Amino acid sequence: MNAVILGNGGSGKAAAELLRREGWRVTVLDGTDAWPEGAWDLCVTSPGVPMDHPWQNAARSHGVRIMSELQLGAERYRALGGRMLAVTGSKGKSSVVKLVADALGGIPCGNYGKPLCEVVLDFVDFMGTDPEKTKGQTIGNEGTDPRAVVYGSKLPIAIVEISSFQLETTELPPDTFEAAAILNLQEDHLDRHGTVAKYHALKRKLLDFASVKIVGTDPENDGYGMVSGVSKREKTDKNCDLFADCYFDNPILRDNGLSAVALMKAVGLADDAIRAAFMRFEALPHRMQTVGVHDGVAWVDDSKATSISALIAGVTMAYSRLGSVPRVRLIAGGLAKGDDPAMARECLAKGVAKVYLIGQCATAFAEAWKDIVLCEVCGTMDVAVAEAKNDSREGDCVLLSPGAASFDQFKSYGERGDRFAYLSAHCRCDVNHTVSVDSHQGHRLT
Repeated sequence: MNAVILGNGGSGKAAAELLRREGWRVTVLDGTDAWPEGAWDLCVTSPGVPMDHPWQNAARSHGVRIMSELQLGAERYRALGGRMLAVTGSKGKSSVVKLVADALGGIPCGNYGKPLCEVVLDFVDFMGTDPEKTKGQTIGNEGTDPRAVVYGSKLPIAIVEISSFQLETTELPPDTFEAAAILNLQEDHLDRHGTVAKYHALKRKLLDFASVKIVGTDPENDGYGMVSGVSKREKTDKNCDLFADCYFDNPILRDNGLSAVALMKAVGLADDAIRAAFMRFEALPHRMQTVGVHDGVAWVDDSKATSISALIAGVTMAYSRLGSVPRVRLIAGGLAKGDDPAMARECLAKGVAKVYLIGQCATAFAEAWKDIVLCEVCGTMDVAVAEAKNDSREGDCVLLSPGAASFDQFKSYGERGDRFAYLSAHCRCDVNHTVSVDSHQGHRLT
């Protein structure tokens, strides 16, 4: 049988290798490759390939079955006897996946961690035999192969982060995941999906594949709810104290914490184990991460905030951390994703002293906010950090919460956050607004 893989990133490579192991003839398309001649039985698409891409159009026009790498991996993992939980939402997915995986001794994967197909490959490689013959077998070389700690005598539970991009081309049986959670739904990825309604519909699609359905907001109770099937609704106490005094104990992340509790309870984890998991949880990088305190000024990296909704959440959390009268200096901007910056006006007006704008959408953001908060179009991260450092006083918080993607100036949100952290300690701006970094002359504002 013949398969075409769309994209040669991590997902594409894992899908291609898995199918080759199964005896498929595989062709991988990347870059500007044209649709290949011949008859094709299957097309596996990577999340970065949009639905209107010429490759996808060609596959549909030729009647080729299309599925996501996520679907391929989920089908194979389930066939091996593996258990899976799923998490989606607009903000906080990776943190919940990491927390639950740690609590259950599971594998974080999908849109965070390894592609699910790579997790399947790891198990098949480790067992060194036909996957159908590995069920229930004991692995006896814990002292020689580090993967033995993970796999033991059976597959560990997989905690799968799932994006709207992956859900576009995913169809699975209704009991694929023991439980699935939608943490929250905000406005995001309009550059890909076109409308908020379509984006939200894709997120909700995940619940069709799960036995236990968890939603971060229960419209009947204006809070948290767990839905089993269609009509039965169990609610977890919104005053749950299992994550008191930890990362999730704040107004913005509380609903995500409650959803994590529901996921862990869905597979039978006891309260004391849930509490222990919350207490040892450490925040992921670039998510409201304090990267330094210099001259009494806190520098907080929230580079993962790539939408306006995420920016609002980040600024609100900064207010909560500071208490009393907040003095937040916000660095924002980058590559806009189609959401409306005007959504942030009310939030910014509450306590942002100044906004320092970078990237492609700097001018657009300034136009949307300039009448409610002082805005400066800086262009680059170097200039923004230097100007914020020059303006800041003891007790201020300089927050990088861009509200936009990073790809106009950086390879990733991680690189953007790392640059912010480095500059917070090594960047200077003199009275003439000349920026220098480690003795190298920078950009001069005019």
